[in-house]
Amino acid sequence: MTFEESMKKLESIVQNLEQGDVPLEEAIEMFQEGMKLSKACHDRLHKVEKQMTEVLEQDGTLSELPEEEL
Repeated sequence: MTFEESMKKLESIVQNLEQGDVPLEEAIEMFQEGMKLSKACHDRLHKVEKQMTEVLEQDGTLSELPEEEL
């Protein structure tokens, strides 16, 4: 699943849960799936950010920021 597909699915889950008319068991399953998608998206963004930083550092135009500044 691409990053964009994951984000669309996550947005759909959030919308469904915000409506509040989802049965409890289904809501729990949706929440768990949403958390997995959220983590996958976060991990992907972090990986891409790291790759971009490495590429830019090779050029000498950017030094990596400390993690707390990101």
